[in-house]
Amino acid sequence: MPSEVIERLREQLFDAALPHIPFDGWTVESLELGVADLGLDRLAVVRAFPGGSTDMIKFHSARTDARMLEILADRSLSEMRVRDRITTGVRVRLELLTVEREAMRCALSFLAMPQNTVLAMRCLYKTVDSIWHAAGDTATDWNFYSKRGLLAAVYSTTLFCWLNDDSEGFTETWAFLDRRISTVLKVPKAVMRCREMVPNPLRFFRGRRAA
Repeated sequence: MPSEVIERLREQLFDAALPHIPFDGWTVESLELGVADLGLDRLAVVRAFPGGSTDMIKFHSARTDARMLEILADRSLSEMRVRDRITTGVRVRLELLTVEREAMRCALSFLAMPQNTVLAMRCLYKTVDSIWHAAGDTATDWNFYSKRGLLAAVYSTTLFCWLNDDSEGFTETWAFLDRRISTVLKVPKAVMRCREMVPNPLRFFRGRRAA
């Protein structure tokens, strides 16, 4: 079956299964209920998501990242400060998940299982990497990894805040996000100051060899 046909089937089937996820989880059962709603053959589940729950999570995360990037492309990020670009990226992604909030609770429960740790880390990495790329990040040195590590912490904690936020318009979540971004942006500056203040130990050994 051509890849574009498979992709359309995934979109169609996942959207049909989504309303069932809060009740039946990220399972083949939810997919089969979606198939029944669409009147498709049960083999559609195997064709679209041969890996079952794992493929469902990967598909949903990648699709949300892609939709986030489409929105950010129209937000004139280049005219914003870096902190505002990152804040906008995190906020847009969470806003995309608003109608899927209960499904996201189930997803986090699934990803919290020890056997799903690698999957959780890969999805999180791809999300924060996408946000940094949208923000115009071109780092290739240690900053590349430190930026993504710090944003992973920000995104994860903000996601949990958002899931438990009952304030109108998620105002508490956005205030939390602003505070976290402000704190995290101080870390690279502090690290750079420490690196400037602490002598490079290799200089000492080079001096000893020369002597």
